[in-house]
Amino acid sequence: MDSTYVPTIGLEIHAELKTQTKMFCNSRNDPDETRPNVNICPVCMAHPGTLPVINRAAVMHVLRVGAAIGGELADHTEFDRKSYFYPDIPKGYQISQYERPLVKGGELDGVAITRVHLEEDTARSSHEQGVSLVDFNRAGVPLMELVTEPVIHEAAAAGRFARELQLLLRTLDAGEANLEKGEMRVEANISVSAEPGTLGTKVEVKNLNSFRSLERAIAYEVERHIALLREGKPVLQETRGWDENGQKTFSQRLKEGSADYRYFPEPDLPKLVLSEDAECAPQVVQATLPELPPQRRARYRETYELKDSLVEQIVRDPVYSAFFDAVAQAMSGDKKLAQLAANYLAADLAGIQAREGWQDLPVDPIAFAKLIALTHAGTLSSRGAKDTLELLVAHGGDPEELATKHGLIQIQNEDALGEIVKAVIAQEPKAVEEYRSGKESALQYLVGMSMRASKGAGNPSRIRELLLEELSKS
Repeated sequence: MDSTYVPTIGLEIHAELKTQTKMFCNSRNDPDETRPNVNICPVCMAHPGTLPVINRAAVMHVLRVGAAIGGELADHTEFDRKSYFYPDIPKGYQISQYERPLVKGGELDGVAITRVHLEEDTARSSHEQGVSLVDFNRAGVPLMELVTEPVIHEAAAAGRFARELQLLLRTLDAGEANLEKGEMRVEANISVSAEPGTLGTKVEVKNLNSFRSLERAIAYEVERHIALLREGKPVLQETRGWDENGQKTFSQRLKEGSADYRYFPEPDLPKLVLSEDAECAPQVVQATLPELPPQRRARYRETYELKDSLVEQIVRDPVYSAFFDAVAQAMSGDKKLAQLAANYLAADLAGIQAREGWQDLPVDPIAFAKLIALTHAGTLSSRGAKDTLELLVAHGGDPEELATKHGLIQIQNEDALGEIVKAVIAQEPKAVEEYRSGKESALQYLVGMSMRASKGAGNPSRIRELLLEELSKS
């Protein structure tokens, strides 16, 4: 990118909230429903004479997000009508918030937040073989919108912010925020200027259904703006989509302004004075927050001295975090054991989970902690620990009993190890000759063959010592 041009990026992120019912009615909020138009009612279908009722759980979710980012929680808030006419808007307007959002300000991952507000989602449209269909299951689902200040200057930083927001929503149990399922949708507002401190013409990019698409779309759009500016051509203020196959943006429509939506206060909903509700008091909301990702990262680094890569892998998934904490507790917080547990969790157990496609970790934390303790004590070799973990996943139970039953307990008996070493030396005369001729790699080969002969139960360090003793004999 030409360093004479300064890109400026702001994000608008919509996230569906995890509630039992929709934002203004009793229809079920079920993102996994595959049958079209079953979670609907006269309210979310905008039948004449119906009236909306505010979903308290959705309001509390947004207030907790606001508290987590250090935002200002509203005392007085209200809903507005945002008018626009698409087939996926049953009422011809969307109930949203404009002048009085639930949250103002705050910061996440070093990015300043403008506002966080609450609205209802639209229906889902599909277009197949010249026919357009609308599924209203999603219409009216609680939707949080977070708007950042235009303070991001590179695509990678935008991607990091979006990932951190997804993690925060999952940590607060406010939503799953799966981009591939449309539970979180990211829009980027991008401008480029040759004058520092001055914003260029803003272009909004939609249809970003993955973090990678977000980063690539921003990078593409920045380069497109720079190319136009170099040629002295104007950048149009418009909304563009992202073509995943072509890896480029395309024009959709000229960008609307707030006046085009004709916002006005929603007459069918009351104005909310949150100070009149004790549970909405900022200090009460703050007290409901769990340990947040930045705090958890700091705790793992300070308490267990985990490497940054391990910290990030564990913190990134709340399931891993909860599992690791349970394991560490079972180990009474022993630092060395916790470090070993983190390694086996991030590599071996995570690998099994990915291979099987499971959402959860199918191992009891206490059993896993015992497996790690056996490994640290030398009762299980590294190979034995991996094999025992596979057995633990498949059958459950006690790791020591499983390892004993399957002959995986590390052989400590000197005589038994000595017999294995002598047998391997007798069976591998070529490797013995190579080692005695100065080829060091032959020794490692003999260690490997001895470990195989012991079915992974031999102590590799002791086997190496015994091999050296035997090989030194004439």
